Amino acid sequence: MMAEEEKQDNEETTEESAEEQAPEAEAPGEQPEEAEEAPEAEAAVEAAPEAEAPADPEEPGEVLSPKERRKRERAQATAPAGPPRTAEERAAERAERQRLAGERRRRYRAARRAKRTEPKQGTPPAEREPGSRKVRQGTVVSARADKTITVEVPVVRRHPTYEKVVRRGSKLHAHDEANTAQEGDVVRVIESRPLSRTKRWRLLDVVERSR
Repeated sequence: MMAEEEKQDNEETTEESAEEQAPEAEAPGEQPEEAEEAPEAEAAVEAAPEAEAPADPEEPGEVLSPKERRKRERAQATAPAGPPRTAEERAAERAERQRLAGERRRRYRAARRAKRTEPKQGTPPAEREPGSRKVRQGTVVSARADKTITVEVPVVRRHPTYEKVVRRGSKLHAHDEANTAQEGDVVRVIESRPLSRTKRWRLLDVVERSR
């Protein structure tokens, strides 16, 4: 009995050792398949970034100014060929173009001359009888000097060339014998003989007193 039990035990151990060795025998057969698949996977991984990589941007073209662009377009434009002409015909056409251009220049220059010589709409000079004295109205800006006042007279005129209203003021020194005018008064002065180095006017009357 003991011998039979030992024999059975030996058979079981041999079967277990055979089962343990079977996977080890199959393992070497599977490794080549994995080795064959690995290069294909690596090639796919390497090809994927190349496919996903963005294309290089196009190089910017030549930057031209509008004038150069129009010049290039005119140079590239094609027109139907005209009939053949002789040298005499081309010379006659050139002379005709020059004649027409000369006429246009003459008309343009004549119009410019007429525009320069035509009368402007500036302020016409004041009508005054010969021998009559000038009278101006203005505001007294200074009366500190004895028997002398400084009068500011506003001058409003239209510019003869630009037709714009120009406002400016001129100051006159007038003789005030009784020192009646004060600063801020609106007065009238009349032209007179030279009374001093700067006085050529004389107080005529006080139009409005300052407040």
